[in-house]
Formats: sequence, C-alpha cells, structure tokens
Amino acid sequence: MIEIKELTKTYGRVDAVRDVTFTAAPGRVTGLLGLNGSGKSTTLRILLGLTRATRGQALINGKRYRELDKPLTHVGAVMEQGLSHPGQSGYAHLVTQSLLGGVGRNRVGALLEYVGLDDAAVKRTGDYSLGMRQRLAVATALLGEPNVLVLDEPANGLDPPGMAWLRELLRAHADNGGTVLISSHLLAELEQVVDDVVIIGEGRILAAGPLAELSGTARLRVRGSDPARLAEVYEKAGAVVVPADGLLLVSGLSAEEAGDLALDVRVAIYEMTAENRHLEDIFMSVAEGR
Repeated sequence: MIEIKELTKTYGRVDAVRDVTFTAAPGRVTGLLGLNGSGKSTTLRILLGLTRATRGQALINGKRYRELDKPLTHVGAVMEQGLSHPGQSGYAHLVTQSLLGGVGRNRVGALLEYVGLDDAAVKRTGDYSLGMRQRLAVATALLGEPNVLVLDEPANGLDPPGMAWLRELLRAHADNGGTVLISSHLLAELEQVVDDVVIIGEGRILAAGPLAELSGTARLRVRGSDPARLAEVYEKAGAVVVPADGLLLVSGLSAEEAGDLALDVRVAIYEMTAENRHLEDIFMSVAEGR
C-alpha cells in the first residue's frame, strides 16, 4: 500500500506540493495525473526517497522508503526512462542491480525473457532503443518481486504491442494483490488499466476517486422511430433529454429503463449507445477548472 499524508515540499517560497493526501490501495491500479509542473514527479521522488519532504509523509507498506529493509523487495520503480550504464549489457545491468539490492541474481534470465529482451541480453544498453530501455527498467523494478510498483511514464517509447504487454503486466500485478501507482500523459492508454485516479495541479489534489465514479453516469444516445414521443416519455420518467442531429441524448436513465419505456409506448429503437466521459475529458475538465 502507498499512503501520502499531507505531503508538502517547499523550495524557497514556492510549494512544489502542498498538503497532498491520497492512497494507492492493494489490488488496484492508481493513476497519478497532472500537467507539467503540477507536482506529480516531486511526489513520486519523495515517495522513493530521492527528495526529502518539508512536512508530511509518503509511506510504502507503512514505512518511509529509507526505513525499508531491502527496498527492492518492497517497491519496484520505473523513473526517468530507465537509467542504465550505456556500456553495460542488459544482462550485466540486471545482475549489478540485483547484487546492489541484495536480492540475488537467480531471476535475471527469466526477467529478460519476460520483458522480451532475451535476444538483446548481451547487447550494450547504450544501443537499446527507448522502448527497450523501458522494458529493461520494468525488469529492474521486478527484480525483488515487490508488491508495490511505482512507474513514471513507463509507456514512453513502447510500440502498440509493448503497450498491450505493459497493460497486461500491471493488471496482473494488481489482480494478484499488488499495488500499482502510475503516472502517464498517455491518457487513452491509462484509461484501459486504471481503477482509481488522482489529479494534481499546482501542487494540490484537484480530484481523486475511482475512475467509474469520476466518469459519472453514462449518457445514452438513442435513435428511434418517433423521437418526439420518446423525448416526452423519457422526460416524464425524470430524464434530461437533449435532441441532437436526429438523436436523443438522454441522462438519468439506464439502457434497460430507456428500452422498456420505448416498448411501453410502442416506439421502435434503432440505436442505443451508452457514453461515459473518457479519462481525457475528466482530466481536462478538472485541470482547467471547467
């Protein structure tokens, strides 16, 4: 579990983050979203012991990072596009990191295969593409079999199959009881995997909650044989109805309720589609104060 409690980091007279509080729970993928300069990277750096907080706490499994015994066995992180020595091979990098982390080297070969780098194991990481470096960073994060993953822009440089692989990895980690905290600007990709969303702006939490709740109740797009009659019966049932290009945009009814009402008044339904707000819509609405 990750717990951020009233976290504040001040540089001079500027608060990079101010009273930030949220939780990333086991069994769920939490997305941390924010514009550039919003404070999300500062929050992650404090969580991982790379920066000291002015006040407040950032805890991993109830402890500050520096208090963890063998941190690699508790938390795996992908930060700054997977830094590695360009002269080392991917294999040598993982061996070095495993020895430094005190977790042994027995998983190195299996992890290289798992992230799709077994054919590039002896290649210098300086010759890796950005996507290959990201895969190596993920392998590094998994060395100690941690139950917490913290990832900052892990999809940068990945091709579509790589993004699908990453989504499956994160989903599987959460489904097995692990905690995932991920920051990314690729909101369409993020939407496919996150359970919870935390939006930060100007160092403060602007919105937080399950994605399903932030998306709101689905609006229905309904096309039928008698739009005027449908609108009348839907409004009598308490829905908000907006005509749009031969369609009705209906809020406040489920698809089942809308279908049953149309059947009661003998109006044929040709099309009915539920529309939820996408993550990008939610983010832009919150970040721009709309």
